[in-house]
Amino acid sequence: MNRVIPSDNKFVDGMNFAERLIKRAFDIVASFCGMIVLSPVYLYVYFRLHQQADGPVIFRQERIGRGGRPFDILKYRTMRMDSESDGVPQLAEKSDDRLTPVGKFLREHHLDELPQLWNVFVGDMSFVGPRPERQYFINQIMQENSDYEYLYQIRPGITSMATIYNGYTDTMEKMLIRLQMDLEYLQKRSLWLDLRILLTTVRLIGYGKKI
Repeated sequence: MNRVIPSDNKFVDGMNFAERLIKRAFDIVASFCGMIVLSPVYLYVYFRLHQQADGPVIFRQERIGRGGRPFDILKYRTMRMDSESDGVPQLAEKSDDRLTPVGKFLREHHLDELPQLWNVFVGDMSFVGPRPERQYFINQIMQENSDYEYLYQIRPGITSMATIYNGYTDTMEKMLIRLQMDLEYLQKRSLWLDLRILLTTVRLIGYGKKI
């Protein structure tokens, strides 16, 4: 079900129609090629997780995307099966004691995010954009700042300026900072800015920075 996107011009998408088409074409081609090139890594991670024999390898979780529509984000499972046994959503932390040994390794090297290439390929996500959030936390953010609804104009992404510079959003304060950074991205985004964000992300991961 679509949410209502504010119709005023407070936060307007910085990309024009042609740029959005090019961005989507890049997402499709790059995600497809990425899944093929990284297929040995997929098999390695699957084997490592399968050895744990304590639950499914792929973790699915409902997130909210473009137009306020829900979709299932895909990740390799990094936490114990009982990580939210009480049914209350919890924010992930840098040193989360719910992580499995293999899961901790995957998180540190960002390998748990690899299945999201499929989310990008089918159009749930983009390579660059605001990180998608669960409705439970969106409701909390909206109580502090209703401008979150403007983000429904664009696809959420695997990486963003907030992902690079704001780190793990394990507090409401960080969530609100991330929102401001995402809204700034929405207004200023361009193909050149997306390229800069992608290259910065690759460079930081290559240097071993935890983002």
